[in-house]
Amino acid sequence: MISDGYNPFLEMTDMSPSRIVIEEFDSQALRGNPLSDPTLRRVYVYLPADYDETSGRYPAVHLLAGYTGTGRSFLHHFPWDEDLQQRMDRLIAAGHCRPMIVVMPDGFTRYGGSQYIDSAATGRYQQYLLEVVSWVDARFRTRPQRDFRAIAGKSSGGFGALRAAMDHPHVFGLVADHSGDKGFEHVYGQDLRGLPDLLARIDAAAVLADPFGYRPKDQRFRDLMSAAAMAAAYSPNRRTPLGFDWPVDTYTGELRRAVWRRWLAHDPIERAVERSEALRSLRLLYFDCGSHDEYLIHLGCRRFSRLLTRLGIPHHYEEFDGGHADTRHRFDVSLPALSAAMPA
Repeated sequence: MISDGYNPFLEMTDMSPSRIVIEEFDSQALRGNPLSDPTLRRVYVYLPADYDETSGRYPAVHLLAGYTGTGRSFLHHFPWDEDLQQRMDRLIAAGHCRPMIVVMPDGFTRYGGSQYIDSAATGRYQQYLLEVVSWVDARFRTRPQRDFRAIAGKSSGGFGALRAAMDHPHVFGLVADHSGDKGFEHVYGQDLRGLPDLLARIDAAAVLADPFGYRPKDQRFRDLMSAAAMAAAYSPNRRTPLGFDWPVDTYTGELRRAVWRRWLAHDPIERAVERSEALRSLRLLYFDCGSHDEYLIHLGCRRFSRLLTRLGIPHHYEEFDGGHADTRHRFDVSLPALSAAMPA
């Protein structure tokens, strides 16, 4: 019996004909960001096996990690599962996916994530994504046209991917969104209802000033960081001590409707009509979700799919038996779909 934590997938990575390039990219868009987060970011780039043997150009997929993740998250050791490099090698070798470059950037913030949008409370993270696109096209042999450039992600990364495709369809011609935030009243409702009690038990200002030094990093800490990250993304307000507005009254729990409207303005369901032409222009609009997602994102996905159908926007929506975690296997569906939807 093999013991001592042996994982044959790790040896597969060591022998992989593909390679992961780790580059440092200094972002102009993140200069002077309100949280003083680093502008120098690591970007992980998957290059297919034949990249160094040819002079050809390759399609690119920009892959966004979920909340608290970075590009490196896709390359961790996953027990009984593959990392992104192993998965891409297998899909390409089996003929399910054409050789592609996969770009894994870093959208982490002091609060754990940026939702990959521009915010006066965190920084210009969508502009950072656009910078990465231009830098990758200059640094690697991509096919630098929208029809050969996809954006994809999971959870907050799925939200960020869909948002980028909505806002910049001239840059991203295809999108794959895995369990991205939609239907905000369900996604965030439970956390917001518990916010007054949470804030009564933890010093939010002290924790947010130095989350790296705070101990213990228990469930209260994680709940606060997640709520703060969303508020910083959706309702920034530099005039307040924290730099953002909470969407509920922190004493009574009542919804602050003006602030909540600012949150809803970011919900893909609310934005779909305004951005319908952008969505209609995509070569592939793919999204999926587990049928018992713990954040009820599947309900938002169903609403989004129904709305897209009413608007006559082509899309592909799938539900699968699962929740919000352990969904890496869904890349076996989305990556081949993105590949097939690109021109020959």
